[in-house]
Amino acid sequence: MTAFDFRPTLNAPDDDPYLWLEDIEGERALDWTASQSARTLGHFGGTQFDRDREALTAIFDRPDKMPMIMRRGQYLYNFWQDARNPRGLWRRTTLAAYKKADPQWELLLDLDAVATSDREDWVWGGASIEPERRERAVLRLSRGGSDAVVHREFDLGSLSFVADGFNLPEAKGGIEWLDPHRLLLSSALGDGMATRSGYARTVRLWKRGADPLTSAVIFEADSESLGVSGHLDRTAGTERLWFFETPAFFEMIGHVGDRSGPKMRIDLPQDARWNGFGDWLAVRPRKPWMVGGTTHAADALIGISLSSFLAGERSFAALFEPGDRRSLQSFFWNDGKLIISCLVNLVPRFEMFSPGRQEWTSRALDTVPAEGTVHLWSFDAERHETNGEVLISAQDPITPPKLLLLDLNAAAPFGAPVILKRNPENFDASRLVVTRHEAVSTDGEMIPYTQVGPANGNGDAPVHLTAYGGYGKSVVPHYNSSLGKLWLERGGTCVVANIRGGGEFGTRWHEAGRRAGKRLAHDDFAAVAADLVRRGITLPRRIAAQGGSNGGLLIANMLTRYPERFGALFCTVPLIDMRGYTKLLAGASWIDEYGDPDKPEEWIFLKEISAYHAATPGQPYPPILLATRKRDDRVHPGHARKMGAKLQALGYPAYFYEPGAGGHGYGKNNRERAAFIALGTNFLRSAIGWQVDIR
Repeated sequence: MTAFDFRPTLNAPDDDPYLWLEDIEGERALDWTASQSARTLGHFGGTQFDRDREALTAIFDRPDKMPMIMRRGQYLYNFWQDARNPRGLWRRTTLAAYKKADPQWELLLDLDAVATSDREDWVWGGASIEPERRERAVLRLSRGGSDAVVHREFDLGSLSFVADGFNLPEAKGGIEWLDPHRLLLSSALGDGMATRSGYARTVRLWKRGADPLTSAVIFEADSESLGVSGHLDRTAGTERLWFFETPAFFEMIGHVGDRSGPKMRIDLPQDARWNGFGDWLAVRPRKPWMVGGTTHAADALIGISLSSFLAGERSFAALFEPGDRRSLQSFFWNDGKLIISCLVNLVPRFEMFSPGRQEWTSRALDTVPAEGTVHLWSFDAERHETNGEVLISAQDPITPPKLLLLDLNAAAPFGAPVILKRNPENFDASRLVVTRHEAVSTDGEMIPYTQVGPANGNGDAPVHLTAYGGYGKSVVPHYNSSLGKLWLERGGTCVVANIRGGGEFGTRWHEAGRRAGKRLAHDDFAAVAADLVRRGITLPRRIAAQGGSNGGLLIANMLTRYPERFGALFCTVPLIDMRGYTKLLAGASWIDEYGDPDKPEEWIFLKEISAYHAATPGQPYPPILLATRKRDDRVHPGHARKMGAKLQALGYPAYFYEPGAGGHGYGKNNRERAAFIALGTNFLRSAIGWQVDIR
């Protein structure tokens, strides 16, 4: 059985008349999904859909779009998709060439050609290049976009696959090079090698020419853990291996060791996030942590010498203190310096710390753009080769992204970052304004949201509203070419809500919308919808809401809990059946976020957000389109399938759409992604009574 050849994990905790729809490849289930998809296309396809799809495909395929890059040695690597290369090209160039208006690229792999030759539905999953000689790479190829991948070794000299190389059948997991002849293998492949969630349970030392299934296991965890991984740290003076176990989604246990396995467990809280470089360690506790006579606040960032810490020292330097609306978003090392990113009332700020035995010195990165959505990361893929150069992406809802290069080792004061590339404008934003507002949720908490649209509304605006609200993920508004072209350019308004469950204001914001608080996160979203009406922007029947994955759970709950506040709902790759989700694919890995339905005390709050069980007849449910993909091996397609079938049986205007490939996303190529988005947008516009002609 391959990693994707699922045996039906039929979930039967209670009487479920639609259980047969969980059989992903079942003949009856596939007949149903095919007829339902055809019905949906019949209603919302047609001329307008075709125009929308072609307009988005043209945007996604633009030859002048910005190629994203990562440097490895002397080369910048990029994966590129366009109309002539729908599956994509893996290619590389130099920095000097990249700076030119029309860079010349060296082609490494034509994935369309490989897929044709192999007769496989290959989707690019990335590449791991051996960092010493850079003569070989291990490529990750996914069938149809699933999370499970096939690993195949590739020779960068001959530009061909290595027949007897590091090749691994389809499975979830990954590899890391130790040297040209050895890998760390963290894969679910093999009997007993997968956790309950379907991820790797062991780390194996795989030598060239050896059978990966019989390679020595040097680290392992219980099957109830989410998974494990191994990492070679090349920033230390001597070789150092890290081994990580993830007992639950927001927990991590780390060990330091060598090629024989772990030698010492790292004495940090399991829910802390930490990162080492050379002889330095930075730690962000998720909860208040008393250590060395000092209590460090949740979400603070503290630092210490790693060798001193391993020897028992616990006097940390305080680097960052959180505030009510001041939260640490990320931190990483570059050339021995620690770079932190934070949000101050949703405004980005960046700072650099240089560690020292007596004290750590800091320097504000005040030349980095400080408005809109800004991300900063190391230019070099290999941490041991970082030289102080970082890449910056800066954009806002009406300004396309630009890519900048900044040298952190430049003498103070910093010079302005160098602009490497800009994305073209893909929609007319000349009449749009961006404003920020706050809604009052059910418990009095103020919920921020960003509104993009015409300056003067008429009280009947067609509004597209979205949010995520989970896993501590921060959602900040960005330049959305699809909505810009199909919604904003035609006079519509788009809103992004920062509901609880996200990480915009740190752990407290996430905790408030996690587990029993997930219902409150959904209340936040409904409060934003109500505030748009209160402010005179629109009417409930003109609000079209969309969300995917955890955001799909949100949208399903808007249907069952707040139907009167929306005119239409688009629910993509969703989680919906909260009674059985832990039995389906990777569902068990999310218990930390939602709770365990097998525990009666937790099912009490889970059943309140299990829209599949909450749906009842005789309610004012608005039209809903549920869309998933058969090749999604993360969130089981059965969630959307069963919800669609139940709603239709209850007599509601529910539509369903399920293309085959694409994984946990909108498609495997630009045209598929464009079709998925165009269909959903056409449905939303139709359902709220907004007919436009987009040419």
